[in-house]
Amino acid sequence: MKYQKLAIETNEKMIFGSTPFPVKTRRGLSIGGGNVYSELNFTLPPMEITDKTLGSIQRQYADIITGAIKRARELDSNGVIFEFEALLEMTLQPKIGIELVKIMNDICEENYQKYGFKSEIRLTPNDLREFDRPPKMRTGAYLEKMLELFEKGAEAGGDLLSIESTGGKEIFDDAVLMCDIKSAIFSLAVLGVRDMKFLWRKIVDIAAQTNRIPGGDTACGFGNTAMILADQGMIPKVFAAIVRIVSVVRSLVALEEGATGPDKDCGYEGVFLKAIAGIPISMEGKTAACAHLSGVGNVAAACADLWSNESVQNSKMLAGMAPTVYLEQLEYDVRLMNAAIKKGNASAHQLQDLFVESDIHLDPQALILSPENAIEISKEIIKGDSYLDAAIRGSLKGIEIIKQAIATNSLRIDEREMKWLERIHEDILSIPREEDKFIEEILPSIDEGKFIPSEYGL
Repeated sequence: MKYQKLAIETNEKMIFGSTPFPVKTRRGLSIGGGNVYSELNFTLPPMEITDKTLGSIQRQYADIITGAIKRARELDSNGVIFEFEALLEMTLQPKIGIELVKIMNDICEENYQKYGFKSEIRLTPNDLREFDRPPKMRTGAYLEKMLELFEKGAEAGGDLLSIESTGGKEIFDDAVLMCDIKSAIFSLAVLGVRDMKFLWRKIVDIAAQTNRIPGGDTACGFGNTAMILADQGMIPKVFAAIVRIVSVVRSLVALEEGATGPDKDCGYEGVFLKAIAGIPISMEGKTAACAHLSGVGNVAAACADLWSNESVQNSKMLAGMAPTVYLEQLEYDVRLMNAAIKKGNASAHQLQDLFVESDIHLDPQALILSPENAIEISKEIIKGDSYLDAAIRGSLKGIEIIKQAIATNSLRIDEREMKWLERIHEDILSIPREEDKFIEEILPSIDEGKFIPSEYGL
């Protein structure tokens, strides 16, 4: 592992809007340089994407950006990031996604030239590779389509390059439903790490060739899947909390390969990445309720440099179109954070303390996302002799923190959760620290039809 020392070692420096290594966009947004910015994410209402509907789709995306920028300027916004999460069809047919990037970027540029308003497009292609069964992670047409959208979409105006990559998800999907922490760790810290190394070398190369910013990845398909299942009562919240810690190890690989941040919003692992690597991060919480429910609505803002709504459909609400409405909500959130920053370090940390205090006693997932605990867990992660060892160390530290909070009555938790915590603890302790031994031990329990070992270099 590349990182041997934390970039941020104390709570005093772990604050929203600031980071040791800010990222400056081509239109002049300094992300992590002393301000928090809104990151608006949006998608289409339910509709078919065909040649007949392309005109309507293009108008919708143009209207979204136009309406959101207009409202942002009226609110005296410091600037906005627009995340374009390409839908399946927009990545399968890259020309569709490329044209949409161009349309949106042209509107951003027009507003920059006319009004000096700063905005950028984050380009996030859909990871198509999981649509092969078993997935082909390093070969095949799906990979080529993704990379084409990255390259030509960057040339069309996508300034930040990101993805929700899915390496290892074919194993994780069963593991999370069965609460099988060993298989979950195998999927993330073994398969996921290998895939991240392969994929992010390519993304970083494309960013260098197109003079764009390699933002970062997110374990949304892992950590957020577990979080949502836990919120629905289908799996224990303690299981989801430990999965979130393990996901840090695989997402960190993007940074080792050259990603600079800001990482992607639905990766709540961002707080750990900020502590370890000092990059700016995008986070989501209460203003992402349009996309999913969670127990981390406030604590997620504690260290955010971009504040996102996750995703909202372009539908009509009483006040206006939903993306514009959510842009306003985000702007008021970041306005509060930026006002605290201007008041000084004491005010910023007072607001941060309230973000944290309001959540951490009610959910183990919120507990491990607090800046103080994220730093302690990150210290253990970077001690790892390997990615597997790092995942085990981080998980054990997370379990220790949760147990201590339970013992001091600082965390309200169901008795069933406590039993699951002990089971997870025992399972993790039984994992060999040597990766080769772990792979040899776990492979016989993995359905051979689920994944292709050679696609992960195994």
